[in-house]
Amino acid sequence: MKSLFEEMGGTYRQVGDYFIPNLVLPDTGNYQIGKYGRLRRSYLKEHRKILYTNYVMDGTLFKHLSEIDQACNERMEIIVPAMAKQEGVTEALKSADQMEWVCRMNSIRNRAEEIVLHELVYDQ
Repeated sequence: MKSLFEEMGGTYRQVGDYFIPNLVLPDTGNYQIGKYGRLRRSYLKEHRKILYTNYVMDGTLFKHLSEIDQACNERMEIIVPAMAKQEGVTEALKSADQMEWVCRMNSIRNRAEEIVLHELVYDQ
């Protein structure tokens, strides 16, 4: 009588007195995971454990994290210049008052990051 694993095409190898299934993880590729990908992984581990486990078992976790990281970076590249333009943070302000420019740009980046985190990292 074959086990379900054997019926699905699985094989075993004998190590001493034990039969161990021959399991191979799928090729994970070479994915670059940055800040937002790491934040997404932490969020999934802590708050969405079943989804995290499903990604791990399917072998798609790193692909998912890479996609989230890329989407977040692209969104930041769109939001920050748009907010800077809307608020009048220009190169003229930078040359006239550098500290004011830095203060405003930091504020813009922080707000844009909150938007991106809420939209892509923590709400999916």
